[in-house]
Amino acid sequence: MPTRFQFQTYFTYWLDAVNKHSLHSPFFFDFYTRVVAPTPRPPRLPALESIRDTLLQDTTRLTIQDLGAGPQYGQTTSRTVQSIARTSISPERFAHLYHRIVRHFGYTHVVELGTSLGLNTLYLATAGAQVTTLEGAPEVAGVARNVFAQQPAARIRLIEGDITHTLPSYLASSGKVDLAFVDANHRYEPTLRYFQQLLQKVHAQSMLIFDDIHYTPGMQQAWEEMRKHPLVYASADLYRCGILFFDPSLNKQHVVLQY
Repeated sequence: MPTRFQFQTYFTYWLDAVNKHSLHSPFFFDFYTRVVAPTPRPPRLPALESIRDTLLQDTTRLTIQDLGAGPQYGQTTSRTVQSIARTSISPERFAHLYHRIVRHFGYTHVVELGTSLGLNTLYLATAGAQVTTLEGAPEVAGVARNVFAQQPAARIRLIEGDITHTLPSYLASSGKVDLAFVDANHRYEPTLRYFQQLLQKVHAQSMLIFDDIHYTPGMQQAWEEMRKHPLVYASADLYRCGILFFDPSLNKQHVVLQY
């Protein structure tokens, strides 16, 4: 159930959000009309959504260590696959948005922090990218591997282990990152740490997407600090996620987009 803070932040978002009729920036008008809310609406991906349906009915119980933002952080908990699917997988319209972003910009090197059950990963990979995805919970990673096996053509590398350690290790040997999707530890300090680490691997056309930017006051504070960073030249708030752009030609723009 949404918290009072989330109700308040959504109301503010609702008041501020604009559509194509209020976008004066050519870049953001094009981004909105061709990627965020294209007409006609792109077709659904039924093969991926059938996987979502299966996960939402899976009562298999997993023992996991909570490394997210909840009150049980750091504790070992028992959860069913279906309960994880209900709370951790992006809604279809956002998963499809991430798919469209990869396809529209022709991204090939994508990094995902927080694999969860792997459906978001498939949305990214089936758009044509090579996706490296990092997951801290071994049993959750095991479910994700089974999900990936249902789309054998998808190019996915899963790195298992605490992202605090696996991310810097991976980035030390990787090239520039086109897109990073961050849906891992939803707390202020880890989120800013991921941002600073990824910042070393971005280029002018890169994009960083952070999930749940209004989930808690700490996440919202992290979002505000990230979007005001000197190397961030534009940002878009879609309430559930925030998107950062690094092209100097965008000249420090921020938009709140209806979605």
